[in-house]
Amino acid sequence: MDTPFVFGKIAKSENFTDRERETALLVTNFRSLINTIIISPRRWGKSSLVSKAAETALTGKSPLRICSVDLFNVRDEEEFYKLLAMAVLRVTSSRWEEAVESARRFFRQLLPKIVLSPDPLNEFSIDFDWKELRQNPEEVLDLAEKIASEKNLKIVICVDEFQNIAGFDDQLFFQKRLRSHWQQHQKVSYCLYGSKRHMLLDVFTNPSMPFYKFGEVLFLEKIDTGSWKSFICNRFSATGKKISVELAEIIVRLADNHPYYVQQLSQQVWLRTENSCTEEIVKQAHISVVEQLSLLFATITEALPDNQLNLLRAMVAGEEALSSNEVLTKYRLTSSAVVTRSRKALIEKDILDSKAGELSFQDPMYRYWLEQYFFK
Repeated sequence: MDTPFVFGKIAKSENFTDRERETALLVTNFRSLINTIIISPRRWGKSSLVSKAAETALTGKSPLRICSVDLFNVRDEEEFYKLLAMAVLRVTSSRWEEAVESARRFFRQLLPKIVLSPDPLNEFSIDFDWKELRQNPEEVLDLAEKIASEKNLKIVICVDEFQNIAGFDDQLFFQKRLRSHWQQHQKVSYCLYGSKRHMLLDVFTNPSMPFYKFGEVLFLEKIDTGSWKSFICNRFSATGKKISVELAEIIVRLADNHPYYVQQLSQQVWLRTENSCTEEIVKQAHISVVEQLSLLFATITEALPDNQLNLLRAMVAGEEALSSNEVLTKYRLTSSAVVTRSRKALIEKDILDSKAGELSFQDPMYRYWLEQYFFK
């Protein structure tokens, strides 16, 4: 029997829960060609949300096309342009011959090299001469708009891991170039998101950055406990197993409503449950998940300097006034300036998150591991 819980990949159909408001907003924005920026901590289900909204927006006969570009392994402009061009050609063509014809028709200065692939999931790949591409990047940046106008389409380009452009050479100039072209498009809109919340905040909410006020910013909140409880109970029931609402709530609390961990912990509980779940099963599953991650957590922790570890110790202990003399002395934090620097560094490492000035751990399992294993 297949497990009814999914984590680490796109959650679809019955595996997707809640997010009705966010899904409806994204569907409206997709159909209305409104630029959207999605910001949340890592593994909160951004990709699943975009996939769900795209699936909904494309129902029925529509000139809408949704193009996906993942910048996970992209480290320079050249690779960015290749991926963007290939994704646009694929989503606007019903067969590879049409994609080749579009490339010939819409690229005037560039001479792309198109190679057919034996992989049925990737019918072709595209390459450019970097010298030509560097002189004519607008041919790629405006490709979707030209094709949409010619074919009477509406195109939404969804770019995952958008923060990776910060690693490009002269990234500020590159952002200005993107903004100058993309803001002119009438038939194309953009949905931009990624896994580095603090970097995305700087790109999209800093008035000095090119992408400031580029589109509607959607801040994802945690999925509420009630929705998670119903989801867990229903998924157990659908596979002939039982779990009480109270135990489902314990799962949600242990995972701190974190979508990835709620699904992972629920899966581990489900696998251990033969017929009816017990509190002991939930506890065993939770310990198992933490222990599976212990080597990763130890590696992360060993790389932290003492000041950052001392700040984490204070947070795990529930201290709130982190810059008070009492906390500084008790946890050997030296000064409030040290707290500020450590706080900033831990946010940049995606260990801590700051929302409205309130610090929290991005990873609830890491917090538990620190408390129960490392600091204890």
